[in-house]
Amino acid sequence: MDKLIIQGGASLSGEIKISGSKNSGLPILAATILANGSMKLSNLPHLNDITTMLALLRCMGVDVTIDEKMCVEINPNSITHYDAPYELVKTMRASILVLGPLLARFGEANVSFPGGCAIGSRPVDIHLRGLEAMGAEIEVDGGYIRARAPNGLRGAHFFMETVTVGGTENLLMAAVLAKGKTILENAAREPEVVDLAECLVAMGAKIQGIGTDHLVIEGVDELQGCSYRIMPDRIETGTYLTAAAATRGSVMLRHTRADILEVVLLKLEEAGAKIESGEDWISLTMNGERPKAVSLKTAPYPAFPTDMQAQFMAMNTVASGSATVTETIFENRLIQVNELNRMGANISLEGNTALIKGVERLKGAPVMATDLRASASLVIAAMVADGETIVDRIYHIDRGYECIEEKLQILGANIRRVPG
Repeated sequence: MDKLIIQGGASLSGEIKISGSKNSGLPILAATILANGSMKLSNLPHLNDITTMLALLRCMGVDVTIDEKMCVEINPNSITHYDAPYELVKTMRASILVLGPLLARFGEANVSFPGGCAIGSRPVDIHLRGLEAMGAEIEVDGGYIRARAPNGLRGAHFFMETVTVGGTENLLMAAVLAKGKTILENAAREPEVVDLAECLVAMGAKIQGIGTDHLVIEGVDELQGCSYRIMPDRIETGTYLTAAAATRGSVMLRHTRADILEVVLLKLEEAGAKIESGEDWISLTMNGERPKAVSLKTAPYPAFPTDMQAQFMAMNTVASGSATVTETIFENRLIQVNELNRMGANISLEGNTALIKGVERLKGAPVMATDLRASASLVIAAMVADGETIVDRIYHIDRGYECIEEKLQILGANIRRVPG
C-alpha cells in the first residue's frame, strides 16, 4: 500500500493546472448510458474512481475507447446487460448513478449497494422513492437493488426531504426519458449537478431551472450523443489554494473557475489571503503572513462545501487565533481530528463541532488516511509540520486527486510516494 513521505517547512509557490472534476465526470459517465449514439468526453481526470466507472460501463457491454489526449469515446448502444456487480462498485459510491439511466432507457437495472469513504451514512432511499414515484418497481434483495419499469418511467412531482446531490442526479437522468413532465423540488444546486444538466441538454434533454432547487424536466423519446468537456474540479482547486494559505505561499492555478468556488474564496480572504481571478485562473498570495483562524459551517451549495471542511481545519491548526468548524452533512466527517492532534494540533470536539486553537507549528508524525478529504488535510498538515510525516493508506487520496505529489512538487513541496 503506497505512502506519502513529506518533509515540512516549504512554502508553496508556483503555477499548476487543475484537473477535470471527478464529481462531475462520474455522473456524466453514467449519463452516457442514455445516449442513442456516441459520446465524446474531454477533461476527465485520471483517477481510480473514473477508471472504475469506465470498467463498470465496459462490464455492461459499453464500447469505450480512450485516445492519446485522454478523451473518452463511449457508445452505449452495445449494452448487453444491466448489472452493476458488487465486485466493481464496492469501492465507489457513485456507482449508484447508473440506476436511473439504465432504468430510463432499458426498463431494467440490477445495482449492488455501493461502497466508498467511511464518512457516515449516505442512504439511497431518496433515489429509490423518487424512482418509485416515476413508476419503477423496486426490490432490495441480497445487497442488490433490482428495479424494473416494463412500461417505461412516467413523469412525477417529487419533493426530496433532504438535499442530495446523488439523488438529484439519479432522478434527473431518469426523468429525461420518462413520459411527460417531472418536477424535482428541493433539488441540489451544486455546480456538478449543473454540469450534468448542461450535458444532458447538449444531448437533447429538456430541462428548466438549471442551477435552482426547482427542476422541471419534459421527457423526450431519445437522447443523442454529443461532445462535452467536463468542468474543472472545484475541490481540487480549493485544496491547493488552502494548502498555499496554510504554508504562507503564493500560487497560480490554471484551467479553473472562481465562480464555482465563491464561498471558499471569501473564507480564504477572511484568513488573510489576497486572491485575484480571471476567466480560467485563480491566484492566491499570503505575502509570507500566517493565516488567521476562520470559523465555518458546512451546508449544501451555495454554502460552504463539506468536501473542503477538512482542508480548512488543517489550515486552522496553524492559524493565529481560534475557530470552530461545524459539520452538518456527514456525521463522521470530523474523523481527521485524532490524526491532526497526533501532529500537535489543539482540537477538541463537541458533537459535530471542532474547536481549534491555532499553534505556531505542527510536528511530523506517522498518520493514517481515513477518507478522501481527510487525506488531503493530513497532506496540508504535513507541509506545515516540523520534520517528516508519513501518510499511510493514500489509496483514499488517489480517488480524488490526480498526480497530487507531482503537482505539489511543482509548487515546491518536499513530498514523495513510496511503495507500502
